[in-house]
Amino acid sequence: MRTRLPAVAGSFYADNEGELRTQIHECFLHRLGPGTVPSVPGEIDESLLGLVVPHAGYEYSGPVAAHSYQRLAVSGPRPSVIILGPNHSGYGSGVSINNTGEWSTPLGEVPVDAEMANRIVKSSGLIDVEDSAHRSEHSIEVQLPFLQFIYPRRFKFVPICMMLQDLETSKDVGEAVAEAVQGNRAIVIASSDWTHYEPQEKAVAKDKLAIQAAVNMDPARFQDTIEEQRVSACGFGPVTALIHAAKILSGNKATVLSYQTSGDVTGDTTAVVGYAALAFTR
Repeated sequence: MRTRLPAVAGSFYADNEGELRTQIHECFLHRLGPGTVPSVPGEIDESLLGLVVPHAGYEYSGPVAAHSYQRLAVSGPRPSVIILGPNHSGYGSGVSINNTGEWSTPLGEVPVDAEMANRIVKSSGLIDVEDSAHRSEHSIEVQLPFLQFIYPRRFKFVPICMMLQDLETSKDVGEAVAEAVQGNRAIVIASSDWTHYEPQEKAVAKDKLAIQAAVNMDPARFQDTIEEQRVSACGFGPVTALIHAAKILSGNKATVLSYQTSGDVTGDTTAVVGYAALAFTR
């Protein structure tokens, strides 16, 4: 079994188990976090279909991410998690999936759900099975320690890395994911940060428009808003795919769990990055 070693442990998050557990614990209790730490997964709530989660370093976006993972924890255990992330490196195919092996973090190993991954590939005409897109990509990796923290028992996951994020591609991915998760309790996570390196007031205004379009669950309008407002959200394709998948799975509601910027964390509002936690339900 192939093991992908962590690419950003020691930079985006702590590189040893004790420090990492403490770091995640503090994200939940941070003044911008949910304020409580999930103890054990709650009873199964199948109304929750997917979440949007940021992927910056934990010191910046961890408290916002904790809102999504708090919501996931109380919805009960999930046997499989599909994580859609943008491709920051430029390596690999337009859309790349990993369908074998396991990914390692300081909290242990997480196996890839080969059966689920292969179902997604079979349903899509655009997703390629290949590893190069995933080797150094952080947008998917940084979600795993949070998942390991809230799920004390072993779970499986499927990583999908999107270099192409246009509407057609995103809807193809969303449709394939929706078809693959029909009839089970798998959860879909879209990994994205929002506006990058603009003044706080401008970033918040632009992100508010884009997030409202996502909450309205109209994939085309969401992508139009991203383009028209020039919102530099790096994972708009994964978010679009999640919106489309949620609608296919009878999703009819999206909720903003938290929105903050790096400026809210550091106090420097001259050039911020936006972070949002959203939940999609039926």
